[in-house]
Amino acid sequence: MTDTIAVVGAGQMGNGIAHVFAQAGFPVTMIDVSADALARGRDTIARNLDRQVKKGTVTAAAKDEIMERVRCESALDSAADAALVVEAATENRDLKFRIFQDLDRVAGAGAILATNTSSISITEIAGRTKRPEQVIGMHFMNPVPVMQLVEVIRGLATSDETTRRVLDLSTAVGKTPVEVSDYPGFVANRILMPMINEAVYCLMEGVGTAESIDTVMKLGMNHPMGPLALADLIGLDTCLAILEVLHAGLGDPKYRPCPLLRKYVAAGWLGRKSGRGFHAY
Repeated sequence: MTDTIAVVGAGQMGNGIAHVFAQAGFPVTMIDVSADALARGRDTIARNLDRQVKKGTVTAAAKDEIMERVRCESALDSAADAALVVEAATENRDLKFRIFQDLDRVAGAGAILATNTSSISITEIAGRTKRPEQVIGMHFMNPVPVMQLVEVIRGLATSDETTRRVLDLSTAVGKTPVEVSDYPGFVANRILMPMINEAVYCLMEGVGTAESIDTVMKLGMNHPMGPLALADLIGLDTCLAILEVLHAGLGDPKYRPCPLLRKYVAAGWLGRKSGRGFHAY
């Protein structure tokens, strides 16, 4: 029997993670306290699969089979039969700590507990459980069905066996896993977020418009998307949260979030999900 995967959180990242596991043949339980979030998450998976059918990468029959492998549940207890649980809740330390305390109670003794955190310490999260050797970071990139990378982050106590299994599972869903150490922001966001933050400083100081800053980076540096458009895609609240983790964890002023970023988040201008950020949608 194929291992069951549980994904906690049906948002942008959660439904993407559920999608790739289900497409690879794994039964998936997508868990969220919000029935609306589950319905939206399931609709997103169906829409993304429809796109794949149009492109010819998935057949219509395969789409139906993939959708049948995704079960939606509102109780965390539904993770009890999972061999791997991937937490993909909001980037909030206290929330993640609470979820891992609860998962440690409900998940099977042999289950691996992974977090899709983009910056929070795996070691700290693992410390909230009685199985730190089975806790690991599994940081997928957005949009999950498209992006190739999974950052696999070992906490201080993560075992070799846990790491091997997660590297193998990442490969099994068609991703390229890269093992990194547990430091604030890991590799991806430690490099990406200061670039986004500097782009926001350029905007705040009038060095260029949002369009001109993004165009310079796209055409001059061959980036597929400008840093401000990318911030809008990630969510400005998420960018701010990651920069705050970097600033607190590394203590270096170069990670200090730009005041304009704070202002946009305070205004509710969070990027694509709210209809406007550095650009309008």
